[in-house]
Amino acid sequence: MKYSKNFILILFFILIFNSSSFEGSPVVTPYYKLILNGINDRVSNKISEFPYSAYIEQNVNYFMRKWELKGTSLAIVKDDRLVYAHGFGISNENQDPVVPGNIFRVASVSKLITAVGIMTLVDEHKLSLEDKVFGPDGILNDSVFNNVKDKNLYKITVRNILSHTGGWSSRYGDQAFNPLDIAKIAGDKPPATMKSYYKYIASRRLTYPPGTRYSYSNMGYMFLADVVQKITGKNFENYIRRSILIPNGINDMHIGHSYKEEKFDNEVNYFEQSNSMPVLEFNGSGRYVKRSYGGDPVELLGSAGGWVCSAVELARLVCLIDGQDGIEDILSPDAIKEMTNTDKSCTMGPLGWKTVFGNDWYRTGSMAGTFAMIKKQNDGLTWVFLSNTSSWKGSHLSSYVNRLMSRIQYKTKSSWTYKDLFKYYPINSLIPEKPDTLMMQKVNLS
Repeated sequence: MKYSKNFILILFFILIFNSSSFEGSPVVTPYYKLILNGINDRVSNKISEFPYSAYIEQNVNYFMRKWELKGTSLAIVKDDRLVYAHGFGISNENQDPVVPGNIFRVASVSKLITAVGIMTLVDEHKLSLEDKVFGPDGILNDSVFNNVKDKNLYKITVRNILSHTGGWSSRYGDQAFNPLDIAKIAGDKPPATMKSYYKYIASRRLTYPPGTRYSYSNMGYMFLADVVQKITGKNFENYIRRSILIPNGINDMHIGHSYKEEKFDNEVNYFEQSNSMPVLEFNGSGRYVKRSYGGDPVELLGSAGGWVCSAVELARLVCLIDGQDGIEDILSPDAIKEMTNTDKSCTMGPLGWKTVFGNDWYRTGSMAGTFAMIKKQNDGLTWVFLSNTSSWKGSHLSSYVNRLMSRIQYKTKSSWTYKDLFKYYPINSLIPEKPDTLMMQKVNLS
């Protein structure tokens, strides 16, 4: 993509004449669909400073010391405006500080991203929540499913998988995090593939008839990537990024990688709790490795637990699906209602979200080296908390994070200004030196 000198001059004057003061920062501009710098490049710790910044920093740092977290990132939204974005602690072994633009593995928060993709296809009438997923008459009609151990497999719907009522259980271990066992049962040489998981579910009986009982299933969500690919004819990650995220100003969400040397330039390093033990490498090498680097197949977890992103871009995604005034939602009111419906008689729980209490919606995620949590509240406040360290508390850390954020909100509740960091543009990044190169690197539309 080429930009002429005239185009750059026109863009420069548009930005200047539409700018306004920003609490000591030089320029604020309206949001543009054409983004030369993504928000992860534009926000910094400094621009979030306000009278209670020291209070927040004190409380977050105390929390990190107590739970032995190396680094965290916090984004707070009020009425669809990003009012606070700050990193704390270190992002890697070099002691580099965490900044708002750092991206983290978000573990099961990935399920919310995946559910948005599914509900987009439902809104476009390309998919129904009641469509069958497996078998000759299902979306995934691979020949593996022509002969299955349990015919109930043919009854599993898209809704069942989204609501964790597909009929699988993890009473003997979480299949998604035991790929060596899956490969062995499937008769495949490691590493396991999605075809290995096809063979596995075809050769096993369901624990419960579909739709009759809730049982959290990471494995179930893994199949949704193939559902999206089959419906759209596009790679799952490419479809989500190019059709949903990038057109709405979210440039830096990706499926992550399993090894440190493969991480993105602005991705944090991952640290495990002090009592963690090495595990066998997922690729069948026989080596013992840290679970956070080679123990879990991040790419294969994909739609269930493989996404990486920043707290600020995750906060923006929530603004796009929260049903509130402000940023225009990308899903229909019916789709948002489906995702947050807790009527057990029809859904057995929310879709994509973990827990819903009225207008308070939660999504958590945890895996080796990672903790993530979102809470959208009924008072117009949404916050995202990410860490690059796993805790011995595991998923139960969420209750303590919620208490931390309650203390912060109680102290600062009347102090949020109506600045919007989503629209912040530092003066020195208005016109990149090589906008064509930057656009291709960040937006990846080639």
